[in-house]
Amino acid sequence: MSGTMRRLMEFALVAVIAAGAVVLSPAPALALRGLAAEFAETLDERARATFERVMDADAQFDAQLDAYWQRVDDKRAARRAKRTMGQPFGIDDYVTTFPPEYTGPRMPTSLAKSWSAFQASKAPAQPETQSKPIATVDDAIAAAREQYGFVAMRVPEREFKRSYAREALALGLSKDQVVSIYALETGGIGTAEMQAGIHPIRKTGHPISTALGYAQLLAANSLDETAQHGRAFIARLQALASRRGLDPARAQALKIKLGALRKMVAFARGLPPRWDQHVANSGTPKGLGIHALNLDGDIGPWLQVVKLKGLKEFAEKFGRANLAGNEIELMNLAGPGTGIEMLDGFGRTVPTPNFFSRSAYGRNSVVRGKTSVELLDALQSRMEENMKNPGAIEFAAVFDEIAKERRAGR
Repeated sequence: MSGTMRRLMEFALVAVIAAGAVVLSPAPALALRGLAAEFAETLDERARATFERVMDADAQFDAQLDAYWQRVDDKRAARRAKRTMGQPFGIDDYVTTFPPEYTGPRMPTSLAKSWSAFQASKAPAQPETQSKPIATVDDAIAAAREQYGFVAMRVPEREFKRSYAREALALGLSKDQVVSIYALETGGIGTAEMQAGIHPIRKTGHPISTALGYAQLLAANSLDETAQHGRAFIARLQALASRRGLDPARAQALKIKLGALRKMVAFARGLPPRWDQHVANSGTPKGLGIHALNLDGDIGPWLQVVKLKGLKEFAEKFGRANLAGNEIELMNLAGPGTGIEMLDGFGRTVPTPNFFSRSAYGRNSVVRGKTSVELLDALQSRMEENMKNPGAIEFAAVFDEIAKERRAGR
């Protein structure tokens, strides 16, 4: 796997990991201790002493780790309460250390293999289950056609970039903000139909989330943004369709698209306006069909840019205007509210475990072992590296073209 794809998969993982720490419940822990005692009885005296010493050290470390993450959770809950009451945060509201690292004895390789084989031999037979595959771009296209009669208008990549840049500049986003986010989210080589886990040029790999396009919106993001801004999208399509001198074929295509979009907006707005509802419905045929809007040459740029603008506007409410690309990406990575907290005050200097779930922290190398400001620096470094790649270079040039045309009044 290339370094670029590995980094893309790391960022996608953080987007799909559920909040909340994973902690071994008492029943499995007791079962494991019973199994360990049974295995120890099969060993000679020397091997048993080694095994029990390692297991004791592991148990002590697990207890330390659980205690650490419990402190993180407690302090996060306390900050949430303070935020509700409008109270400022102090350094004591954060955990100021990183998670403990295991320094105890290691189990010899041969003993570890025997222990693993023993556990496998005692494991009850599990019925074969098939996990639900992650929906692909083709799945979204099919759902859009079947549920809404919608077929995305595909345009050349440079034309999509031009529409994207035009929309971004019109909404007050800068070239540096948008191109740097594109570079980070897609490795600087992304296409309008790029899905997380699939190399956008070679088409190798397999989906690791539904994240799609230049801004890598999840299917739930597409549903959420359509619920919020769908009426404006309808109005803009109506304006396009009513232009004088429009080619009849184009006018007819816009009319059909408008009818499909109205159905999509009606579905999205008919759901309870909560993120959990948008997540739950994004996997249904109707919800997934809306995700195909990202591919459309007219609507795709609107949908993705308005998501970025929403992060920018959220930050402005907290007095943070003119965010850099890595700051917007931090808000996208950690969530808008948490991202703002990481940008200000003590939040900039404390370890990142204060802001991520235990599972997300453990699985994402770009987050681990850093303070907030160090994470910002890491994001910036990756952006700068990926902005040297062809897609990002082209996107930057397109922004310059559109800016020049705007200055010329075209």
